[in-house]
Amino acid sequence: MSISDLTTDRLVLRPWPAEEAAAVVAGERRPHWAADYPTDGDRVIAGIIAGHPEQPHGHRLIIERETGLTVGAIGLKWPPTDGAVEFGYGLAASRRCRGYTTEAVRALVAHARTLPGVTLVYATVDPANVPSVRVLEKAGLRRDGTVDSDEGLLHRYVAG
Repeated sequence: MSISDLTTDRLVLRPWPAEEAAAVVAGERRPHWAADYPTDGDRVIAGIIAGHPEQPHGHRLIIERETGLTVGAIGLKWPPTDGAVEFGYGLAASRRCRGYTTEAVRALVAHARTLPGVTLVYATVDPANVPSVRVLEKAGLRRDGTVDSDEGLLHRYVAG
């Protein structure tokens, strides 16, 4: 899977290099990270990337174009299963409520729909996580069911 930058009006979604993931796992600070990046979710994903640097991953750093700071991450859970690929995201608290996550989701979903073998793009979310539900709805996804997971019942949202 070839991974290149995705650019939106205010963001760059850049492939997450293994050395950046290793820095997150090691607890290092980089000058190009927002003060409240990485989040706990970023640390989990960084561990996956750092543990398997030879495998292609659909994970990207969310970089604020205005400042050049890494403010979050978004990614595809690669490879697709029966044509379906799930995505997830997280944003530093200091950058929330600016529409960044919705912008990033729209860009990643549009990109995912162009990838060979992908016929469905979706996300799952705890229905109690109202801000995340709102992001998915504003990005144009629609709820199409419920998924039973280790985290309980999640709602599944699919790209239209």
